[in-house]
Amino acid sequence: MRIGDAAAAAGTTPRALRFYEQNGLLPAPARSASGQRVYGPADLARIRVVRELLGLGLTVRDVRRCADRLDELAGDPAPRRCGGTPHPGTAHVVAGRVAALDAEIDRLTRLRDQLAAVAGQFTPAAEPTPAGVRGGGSRVGPVVGGPRGRMGRRAGAVGGAR
Repeated sequence: MRIGDAAAAAGTTPRALRFYEQNGLLPAPARSASGQRVYGPADLARIRVVRELLGLGLTVRDVRRCADRLDELAGDPAPRRCGGTPHPGTAHVVAGRVAALDAEIDRLTRLRDQLAAVAGQFTPAAEPTPAGVRGGGSRVGPVVGGPRGRMGRRAGAVGGAR
């Protein structure tokens, strides 16, 4: 099947398939006489494994480091789903990603705690009402002119009505 059909069957886009190929996650597929990529069932199985691993939080680099095992995973999903013995060449990749996720969770937890502590300092009763503003709403950052001289947007505000 051609790239568009293969991408649809695997739940992705042709652009993603080309990206996977360029980054060593997929081998170059066979080509038709007209030069179009042609994918078979084994290719689709490998694409699905790549998408699953990326969906689990592995990076493209992580998956590329395990690229020699992807066909094995595609052909026999039991070892990864049923507690089979991990391959020594891929176990460290997964362990490294788990460690990175743990570090990110720790960082985000500290950030959340800091933000909660700062938020606790701001109570509606403690905030003065700025002159000319009804209800004394809570503003974060000074009011600045936006693009093309618009006024009234907070510094750092993203999006909103225009």
